[in-house]
Amino acid sequence: MSNFLAVAATLPGFLTLAIFAVAILLFISGWLAPEVVGLLAVALLVTFQVLKPDEAVQGFGSPALITLMGLFAVSAGLFRSGGLDRLRALIGSDAVRSPKRMIALLVGVVAPVSAFIPNTPIVATLLPVMEGWCQRRKIAPSRVLLPLSFATVLGGTISLLGTSTNLLASDVSRQLGYGSLELFSFTSIGLPIWLLGSLYMLWVSDRLLPDRGLDGDDLLGGLTREGYLTEVLIPPGSELIGQTVHASRLQRRFDVDVLELQRGEEIFGAPLADRLLQGGDRLVLRCNRETLLRLQQEHTIVLSPAGEQEEAIQELSRPEITTQRIVEVLLPNGSSLAGSSPRDLRFRQRYNATLMAVRRGNQVLRERLGRVVLQAGDVLLLQAPVDAIRGMQANNDLVLLEELEKDLPTTSRKTLALVIGALVIVLPMFKVLPLMAAVLLAVVIMVATGCLRPGELQRSIRWDVILLLGSLSCFSVAMQKTGLAEALARDLLQSLRGWSPYAVLLVVFVMGQLFTEALSNGTTVVLLTPIATELAKGLGLPPMAFIFAILFAASQSFLTPIGYQTNLMVFGPGRYRFLDMTRYGAPLTLTLALVVPWLICRRFGL
Repeated sequence: MSNFLAVAATLPGFLTLAIFAVAILLFISGWLAPEVVGLLAVALLVTFQVLKPDEAVQGFGSPALITLMGLFAVSAGLFRSGGLDRLRALIGSDAVRSPKRMIALLVGVVAPVSAFIPNTPIVATLLPVMEGWCQRRKIAPSRVLLPLSFATVLGGTISLLGTSTNLLASDVSRQLGYGSLELFSFTSIGLPIWLLGSLYMLWVSDRLLPDRGLDGDDLLGGLTREGYLTEVLIPPGSELIGQTVHASRLQRRFDVDVLELQRGEEIFGAPLADRLLQGGDRLVLRCNRETLLRLQQEHTIVLSPAGEQEEAIQELSRPEITTQRIVEVLLPNGSSLAGSSPRDLRFRQRYNATLMAVRRGNQVLRERLGRVVLQAGDVLLLQAPVDAIRGMQANNDLVLLEELEKDLPTTSRKTLALVIGALVIVLPMFKVLPLMAAVLLAVVIMVATGCLRPGELQRSIRWDVILLLGSLSCFSVAMQKTGLAEALARDLLQSLRGWSPYAVLLVVFVMGQLFTEALSNGTTVVLLTPIATELAKGLGLPPMAFIFAILFAASQSFLTPIGYQTNLMVFGPGRYRFLDMTRYGAPLTLTLALVVPWLICRRFGL
């Protein structure tokens, strides 16, 4: 490591490593949102004069990032216009009668679609469809939701459009002087990986996927085995006033557990059976949602968002309260709500919805709901008017886990949207237009023809992803400019000299896998690609082969829910535990570590 240590001892090298270490700590701790950490890194590298301003922000003007922004919009146009309704209908069909058939459909149909549409919107769109299918077939969501994520991840490596990681790798390759990747540059490797992963999931899913069961309390219905924990208020005029908990209709007519009573600043825990109830008392109840809605409609109790007692009591008196629905929503990775409490967010006013409960993984939180700090992957039980629920469908901060098919307007632009989507693939494939131009033209045509409204265009772009990928490019530039990448590659070269190309690619691929699971796929690409290409030049091997190794290692995360955003999206709805994903994904991860370097060797004749 002498070369690396020598460069690291210089001021630019030391500052780059120090800023990188700070960024890693912030990524892991979650104290700041990832995109904010990326912007901080840009600012620090410029502040300490490691990079010039134009060098630090060149990632924001890259063709790959502009293409990704357009691709988000094209995907939204396809979904909003009904262009992919047949896919939704196929996934939710009652003709699919078993988890194995559903998995076969996911790997056979959804995975190829995710080769051309970013996998995050695909998972967000299909989650409620699959939740509904699980409810109708009485099948635990844990048997099929993780394969949904894995199928989109596998399909995402078939073409350049499949994931943002692919586009970022293409941009890093361009910056390093090796040219951008073409639409199907790595398809000859991605197709065998997809087939191998598909066979794996069909073979082992019955054995390795957990069955969390329904027990009459499925996730779509919004229930756990013990029911939801919900805070309520006793409004003026309620028949509960003056009764004891034991004698009240809460326990005489309904199977409701009163776990806590708050009166002013006093909090009373069990036993509560003989305590008299008063108007304005706040109760923590455990019950199912049907019982809760019945009690609310009869004005026995009021849903009680923390800090809004007066408003909650007034809200209940409105006649339209009976038109409200109870639904579940997911906080996806990158949601701006993560890291704040409902009270701080003024959740009720923002969404015209009442938060009734929070599920985190396989656990229903017992903290006071207004003070719960929301996290990505949380599932929220909400009560809201149908119009407010429709609004959530167009919100990138929330993913609705219940279909409102009857509420969606019909459209006659399905065919047009599909034609536009097909042209995005065909025109670059036959070299008629560069990929970026084809995507941007598709966006304009989508808006001009009404497939996508201008407001929907702006909301469809995942700005957290754009900011993160644009800012992360500064690390790649800094690694090159300071000489850290070349120095580390020279040290690795001394250790790997004389090894076969397959063995070297295996080491690089495993290194990429470890970085991806510990940090993120984007970080892995920008940090390891410069090092891998310098190592390739030192060994006299094609640098593009090593770019492919990093790309595939970073694009495929099957060990942890935090390694890839689609894994996190299905984690809560599937009621998975952390090790469920590791147990299911470890054999596939090991298999790919052995197979992908071999496929790359065949592709480049090594």
